[in-house]
Amino acid sequence: MTTSTFSRVGIIGRQGNPLINDSLEAVHAALRREKCEVLVEAESASMLRDYDIHSVSREEIRSCDLIVVVGGDGSILGVARDFAQSQIPVVGVNRGSLGFLADISPDEIEKQLHRVLNGDCRFEEHFLIQQTVHRGSDIAHESSALNDVVVSSGSLSRMMEFRLSIDDEFVYEQRSDGLLVSSPTGSTAYSLSAGGPIMHPRLDAIAIIPMYPHTLTSRPIVVPGNFKLRIEVGHETRGARTSSDSQVDFELAPDDIVEISKHEHVLRLIHLSTHSFYEACRSKLDWGSRLGLRTD
Repeated sequence: MTTSTFSRVGIIGRQGNPLINDSLEAVHAALRREKCEVLVEAESASMLRDYDIHSVSREEIRSCDLIVVVGGDGSILGVARDFAQSQIPVVGVNRGSLGFLADISPDEIEKQLHRVLNGDCRFEEHFLIQQTVHRGSDIAHESSALNDVVVSSGSLSRMMEFRLSIDDEFVYEQRSDGLLVSSPTGSTAYSLSAGGPIMHPRLDAIAIIPMYPHTLTSRPIVVPGNFKLRIEVGHETRGARTSSDSQVDFELAPDDIVEISKHEHVLRLIHLSTHSFYEACRSKLDWGSRLGLRTD
């Protein structure tokens, strides 16, 4: 891989966070020094100071060879949903809290972008999840998610009833706060907090995690990635909602059917060649702590 592979590079920054301005400017300057043609998404360009900026619409970013996302993992979720179909590689500058997806350090932007542009990196494919809500004979809602789809009661004060089938085979009827369906990418996000398993990003699998079920025996299930899920909302369940990546919400009606399957497109995520999933778990999830370690 040479620098010319990424001759046209787009920049997208997290909105509403002035703390990332310095990182946006550092990314813009570093790419210009690498002789790249740099396109900055319009809302992100408005966050930069007096620069010779090529400001473009979000749609025009689709003409780029590479997208640099400045923000946290949440920013990459939105970019994945918008650009996965375009198959443009994405690399993230981490200005969030965890950084499982965005792993370029804001303190080493120039050095680490130089490594990416000169091939010292690797591609990792992360599949998305597609959900379709059927209401009678109509499709009421469709959306994709990189991390997870959550079907929930919509209120802390009540539970919902639903029926789950996997590949047209009945699994169970449940009364709970809802159901979380996670990709391997999302296994270190909301799924982890809900008691789901940690899955390696390369797994072709989907995890199904009940949320506070009204039973002592319901546990997470992991199924092959090509299996299709069907969640039938109960006749008397009102106020339930479905959410993609906690960013795209839709209110469900009684008897709605939510179908969930693996999306046909993937996010092509770039990591530095030295990136390790296990090291990320050690540092982000505090796996490095040792029980009984004395400090005196």
